[in-house]
Amino acid sequence: GTGSSILSALQDLFWLSKSKVEKQLQIISVLQWVLTFLIMGVACTLILMYILCTDCWVIAALYLAWLVFDWNTPKKGGRRSQWVRNWAIWRYFRDYFPIRLVKTHNLLTTRNYIFGYHPHGIMGLGAFCNFSTEATGVSQKFPGIRPYLATLAGNFRMPILRDYLMSGGICPVNRDSIDYILSKNGSGNAIIIVVGGAAESLNCTPGKNSVTLKNRKGFVKLALRHGADLVPVYSFGENEVYKQVIFEEGSWGRWVQKKFQKHIGFAPCIFHGRGLFSSNTWGLLPYSKPITTVVGEPITIPKIDNPSQREVDFYHSIYVDSLIKLFDKYKSKFGLPETEVLEVN
Repeated sequence: GTGSSILSALQDLFWLSKSKVEKQLQIISVLQWVLTFLIMGVACTLILMYILCTDCWVIAALYLAWLVFDWNTPKKGGRRSQWVRNWAIWRYFRDYFPIRLVKTHNLLTTRNYIFGYHPHGIMGLGAFCNFSTEATGVSQKFPGIRPYLATLAGNFRMPILRDYLMSGGICPVNRDSIDYILSKNGSGNAIIIVVGGAAESLNCTPGKNSVTLKNRKGFVKLALRHGADLVPVYSFGENEVYKQVIFEEGSWGRWVQKKFQKHIGFAPCIFHGRGLFSSNTWGLLPYSKPITTVVGEPITIPKIDNPSQREVDFYHSIYVDSLIKLFDKYKSKFGLPETEVLEVN
């Protein structure tokens, strides 16, 4: 009696401790990514400059020499590491929210693809977890497909950060990089472009499902030039993990954001999540809200070396319709009311 009661209490304590440890590991995994996203590039640049002024300057000089030699690697598909993509830390990252990847159709390894990812959110957490790590099983769900998440080219000018990003299969979102992957890297490649970009991040807020897409047609033109199929992707819950101060059009705050977006490539958002030690305080950690990324049906795209504006507009309209249909089909399954409408701006 007494012995079994003590054993039962110890078992309960053990499982409680294990649960707490796992939760802390999840928090640490997400925190390191948030800090990477926000400050790693600048921090590594400053550290490298500091080392150049110390007795260890040779180390920094050797790295800078390597950087010059390796400068164009991000434009040529990068240098992915399956070891990094399979780190256990990404599984804790996945479970914090949690994040899921839903496959709706098979993808042929004889074709190349451009995935349009929507919405951007503040940090594109679903895009990173699903396509730059193996935490949600992208390689198992789409065997033979190599995903490349495209992000700001400026990130690849930052020492150390560039190598960290490339290890996950992340590439610059510029024409040189995309042209190389879609024309000189064989077939079975999938470039994930967060179409709305910085402009879309300015409007993301919990409870709002809107995408910046009406005048975003460059990805369609690239698809036509390379004959790469377009795949709409919608991430339910991406806008729920952070709260943001939204500045109205014409306000000074929106003016500053647009100036940053135009000249630097990103828009500074005033946002907050939860605190490190409590979900009831403000901090940089995202809220643990589920993110479900649904990969839609591929749209077959012909190869046209010099597509006309009419052809671009035609396939763009098909893509928009496909995205809306994907949203409408799955919205109620992932917690949205049937009356919810995807706003396309």
